[in-house]
Amino acid sequence: MSAPVILKGITWNHTRGFCPKVATAQRWHELNPGIEIRWEKRSLQAFADESIEDLAKRFDLLVIDHPSIGEAAAHGIFRPLEGLVSADAIADSAAASVGASHASYEVDGHQWALPVDAATPVASWREDLLQRLGVGVPTTWGELLVLARRGAVAVPAIPIDSLMNLYMLWLDEGEAPGSWPETIGRREAGLAALEALKELVSACDAACLTRNPIQTYEAMTQGDAIAYLPFAYGYSNYARPGYARRALRFGGLVRRIAKLRSTLGGAGMAISARSAHPREAADYLAWVMSAPVQQGLFADAGGQPGHRAAWLADEPNRTTGGYFAATLPTLDDAWVRPRYPGYIGFQDAAGHAVHAYLRGETSAGAAYERLDALHRAAHRAATQGAAS
Repeated sequence: MSAPVILKGITWNHTRGFCPKVATAQRWHELNPGIEIRWEKRSLQAFADESIEDLAKRFDLLVIDHPSIGEAAAHGIFRPLEGLVSADAIADSAAASVGASHASYEVDGHQWALPVDAATPVASWREDLLQRLGVGVPTTWGELLVLARRGAVAVPAIPIDSLMNLYMLWLDEGEAPGSWPETIGRREAGLAALEALKELVSACDAACLTRNPIQTYEAMTQGDAIAYLPFAYGYSNYARPGYARRALRFGGLVRRIAKLRSTLGGAGMAISARSAHPREAADYLAWVMSAPVQQGLFADAGGQPGHRAAWLADEPNRTTGGYFAATLPTLDDAWVRPRYPGYIGFQDAAGHAVHAYLRGETSAGAAYERLDALHRAAHRAATQGAAS
């Protein structure tokens, strides 16, 4: 009897990130007794900025954030999925993409991951607390600020989320930040976005500066102070009755200049270039990404599927108070961040620059100058790396 094939996978440590991987791995093993998949987990912050090159040395399957794809492609960290995953499976992923999720993992003509998970910042609220306050769900930036000044609003505002929120407000100023190598964008647009973000964060409890989306959802559901969250990467788990102390309702974003357009998140599953069993890993990946698994086992286990069929299906919406149908338009409208080699380093430093401004340690002008300098330096490094 031959020894079983053992694949190791790495994801992030939340019900949404971990439980559906374990559930699908167990079922895959039952269907394929000669293959065992062992999933491990890392923190949400490490998910955003830990070296994927180091992880790819130790794991066969990696759940990743799409901005790292440029770096991965430039250094041969992952295997291109063409020739491993069937053309039909890749085509189905593209056709059934939630917004730009599928395309966000394509660089240099290759598909480096499939979007097994989809997310973007969406709004959420406690209906009981809004009723207690005698207000409805905010629809405009002005209504949001009024509610924030009543102490009923929170925003995840650690460095990485502060940058994602800034991008959203910058887009609302009429341009996509980082679209040109020589500048991150117009100074007046950057300053307006920075000042709008600070006005909101300053109206909220200072604890927001220390919370990521998961911590914010936990504070919102375990306590009774936060009635409304205007934008945070969505977690359908908190809409499921019985998951937290109070279930949340979810929906689209408020209107400022226009209806806000958020910054796409989600997660893809990639195969390490160092894997000794790429074919077995690819077979599992294609199965996990299939519509029946995504809207069935994957969603049932607390996952947030990347296949559009799951967002439209009755059962996932029934068990989440309509989370998927209510937030799908926001995902379809979400903006894709830059993905050039070295972007992750820029993102980390830029997040800290925005955070310093929100903490009152620097001016809006100084924060803009820092972002602009970091952007230009990152593009120079990427250009030099491509030429070498």
